Amino acid sequence: MSLSKEDLVSGPTKDATSTAHRRASVSRTTGETDVTVTLDLDGQGDCSLATGVGFFDHMLNALGRHALLDLTVEARGDTWVDDHHTVEDVGIVMGQALREALGDKRGIRRFSDACVPMDEALVLAAIDVSGRGELFWDLPIKVQKVGSFDTELAHEFFVGLARDAGITLHVRKLAGENAHHVIECAFKAVARALRIAVEPDPRVSGVPSTKGSL
Repeated sequence: MSLSKEDLVSGPTKDATSTAHRRASVSRTTGETDVTVTLDLDGQGDCSLATGVGFFDHMLNALGRHALLDLTVEARGDTWVDDHHTVEDVGIVMGQALREALGDKRGIRRFSDACVPMDEALVLAAIDVSGRGELFWDLPIKVQKVGSFDTELAHEFFVGLARDAGITLHVRKLAGENAHHVIECAFKAVARALRIAVEPDPRVSGVPSTKGSL
């Protein structure tokens, strides 16, 4: 997908209620990583991913595909140290892009949940696009690695995503033994819940909050 400069730049005048403008591109450079994320909330699940961490790319592809996000992630990090900084910072930048694309959150459904199976694994995710970014994580995994990927990094990714997107996110394992299955279930469950939470609801007028803002 080709995005114009106007599509990628957001600001106070950006109308988030128009699906044509629910897009954002955010970059972040530190001494440890250089990350750019571009996303379209109203996409078709088309993903272009290059983080240098193979299993993480696989998980991001599942997230974009099942959330119907058009998602591009380009990341260069100090993977010679380990994958921690890269995974964490992609979560941060993706969260910032999600918050930017949502704008003032007018007309969205706001709340959602999804329970996703993958063979023996079953994971529940619930989302409130609340403006208060917190992760509540109950996803015990018995092994430390899936291939070369540290399993604890799934938590680090979602911490950054929830905090910087301003969403309240619960992720809970209901069943599962295989670490690959459990982590992939978590990404897919969050994806399905996110897809619903950010969808425009034709019955909602304005911001879905009694306070008038999120």
